[in-house]
Amino acid sequence: MNLKEAFSPQAVKLHLTSTAKDAAIDELLDVLDAAGLLPDRDSARQSVLEREAKMSTGMQHGIAIPHAKCAAVNRVVAAVGIQQEGIDFDAFDGQPSSIFILTLSPVHRTGPHVQFLAEISRVLNEEPVRQRLLAANTADEVVAILTE
Repeated sequence: MNLKEAFSPQAVKLHLTSTAKDAAIDELLDVLDAAGLLPDRDSARQSVLEREAKMSTGMQHGIAIPHAKCAAVNRVVAAVGIQQEGIDFDAFDGQPSSIFILTLSPVHRTGPHVQFLAEISRVLNEEPVRQRLLAANTADEVVAILTE
């Protein structure tokens, strides 16, 4: 999957104000909605929270990738958020998350969803990438880091 298809500067928020997991998810959904990428915010929210209830999407190394398949989208879309102080996202390593990638995929297409999650996980596994994201000053810079 080409990550450039999922990311846009309009769906990046460099300074999330949320301090709790559900609030961060809502803030990222708001980013997608404001970018015109989310036709049905309520349906998307329900899908993400249902997925999160099954197992946390807090990873390790300060990363969280809340995601869901939902009828609210017809292609993979993603919002990026940075919260320097970190939010408890029930991560595998017990550490707070500072880099958030919320992604939504169409219900009836498994391939793109799995490919996106695998590719973004690979990119974020690199410590220099995470450091550059945390230091980014613009949404364009964030998208460039994630898609280079």
